[in-house]
Amino acid sequence: MTVPDSSGQLAEQLLRLTRRLHRAQKLYLDPVGITPAQARLLRTVAHYEEPPRMTDLAQRLEVVPRAVTTLVDALEENDSVRRVPDPTNRRVIRIELTDHGRSTLRALRAARRAAVEDILAPLSTEQRELLGSLLTELLNGPDQRC
Repeated sequence: MTVPDSSGQLAEQLLRLTRRLHRAQKLYLDPVGITPAQARLLRTVAHYEEPPRMTDLAQRLEVVPRAVTTLVDALEENDSVRRVPDPTNRRVIRIELTDHGRSTLRALRAARRAAVEDILAPLSTEQRELLGSLLTELLNGPDQRC
């Protein structure tokens, strides 16, 4: 008799849940008019005290700088961000949110809440709290990159 691979099953469940969450977010983000990657970049820009450099964004998002350029191009086209010169080094370009970008962020937050609520709807308040604490424990564990 074979013993079930509980770690493998748990990993599969986490992957399936992640895919479901991505689909739900995409569904709710479509009316906002931006992609999940663009939404992530907007949220990241918003977390900086001052407008970040493209290299700062690439490092924070753990992507290559070219990927950030593509995302910024698209967000600049829809007036969510703008490129501004660094006041201390004219060779450096920084990325700042526009008023439209801040409005888009508010819509994104509402869309994300709705998507997560759809996913978590079957859980009670206590189950949600338990899930949150377990996920926090996993996220705060040692960072073992694959």
